[in-house]
Amino acid sequence: MGRVTATTSPLAARTESSRVLPPLHIGPHVIETPVVLAPMAGVTNRAFRTLCREAGASTGEHPGLFVAEMVTSRALVERNPEALRIVTFGADESPRSAQVYGVDPVTVREAVRIIVDEDRADHVDLNFGCPVPKVTRRGGGAALPWKRDLFAGIVRAAVEAARPAGVPVTVKMRKGIDDDHLTYLEAGRVAQDLGAAAVALHARTAAQHYSGTAEWEAVARLKETVTDVPVLGNGDIWSAEDALRMVHETGCDGVVVGRGCQGRPWLFADLAAAFAGRPDRVRPGLREVAGTLYRHGELMIDYFDGDEGKGMRDLRKHMAWYLKGYPVGGDARRALAMVSTLAELRALLDDLDLDSPYPGEPAEGQRGRAGSPRQPHLPYGWLDSRELDGAFAERLREAELSVSGG
Repeated sequence: MGRVTATTSPLAARTESSRVLPPLHIGPHVIETPVVLAPMAGVTNRAFRTLCREAGASTGEHPGLFVAEMVTSRALVERNPEALRIVTFGADESPRSAQVYGVDPVTVREAVRIIVDEDRADHVDLNFGCPVPKVTRRGGGAALPWKRDLFAGIVRAAVEAARPAGVPVTVKMRKGIDDDHLTYLEAGRVAQDLGAAAVALHARTAAQHYSGTAEWEAVARLKETVTDVPVLGNGDIWSAEDALRMVHETGCDGVVVGRGCQGRPWLFADLAAAFAGRPDRVRPGLREVAGTLYRHGELMIDYFDGDEGKGMRDLRKHMAWYLKGYPVGGDARRALAMVSTLAELRALLDDLDLDSPYPGEPAEGQRGRAGSPRQPHLPYGWLDSRELDGAFAERLREAELSVSGG
């Protein structure tokens, strides 16, 4: 990747040896660059994690913690093949990080036990932040911490199942259901008291989905509340400078990066350099982007056990993210979005103007769809009480019908 020396925030304008933050400690794991790749359904599979990890490691720094896409506890317990694929890591991934989504303490306990007993991961994250209607309408995801006894039961079950193997459990959540039903401060205290190794906050409510602006002040409030374990901030980190600014403004112990790295695995090189106190940033021309995209295709085929068609179909969603801001015409974009073989991908990429330089601002900023605020879909009567009513039990089980939950 091409590199330039950029002017950065005052927090990064330090000597080569001056680190912005100390290493992040997640249980026994020491993460030199305090950055976590957020699990994203259909995105953070082994292929994409490899690209992000390699980019971060290219700086000479420890690249961070890279979490696999979310998997439901029920799918793991039922040994669904796709669920087991999600928690199958590459030989060079360390520490191996899995995220589990669940709504029943018994099922979550068994899923975590499978992970640790079969040595499938070195770290387990619990998802309480999914805002997708198919999940929240059954009381799962970002809706679940409203039922504080259920939330506590799930965290306790996971921690107890993981403790004998020394596997740390962390919690990722949102601010709450909406501005009138916030849960994050109480949930953070409970998670800490029950033995979670860290808590991460996406500073939006379920009602916001991905719209508007993340309220970083909420991360600061959580940091003031949760004092015994690391607090990580998530939301609107589109660049290394955003990550540094979040740390400066909130005092958090590290950051979680989600949509900002879509189509930009080299963002982890920027982040590793920034947290090491260096101003160098990756600014790839189209030739470098095409090279990364092709390698992504190769890794996708490998991930799907040599199934070229499946690998290419899964790659299609990444095309617009990779090419954001670059001078690629509509016909070429449409053809790439329908690519079906590696040879076809090579030919289409070779037809681009590969000498095009980094386009600057057009390639920066928000990735993916932000959407708009929406009324959260919840079970009827969900907000009537903070305690779990037996009438919701069956609806909660239905929240785990899919493999990834999101």
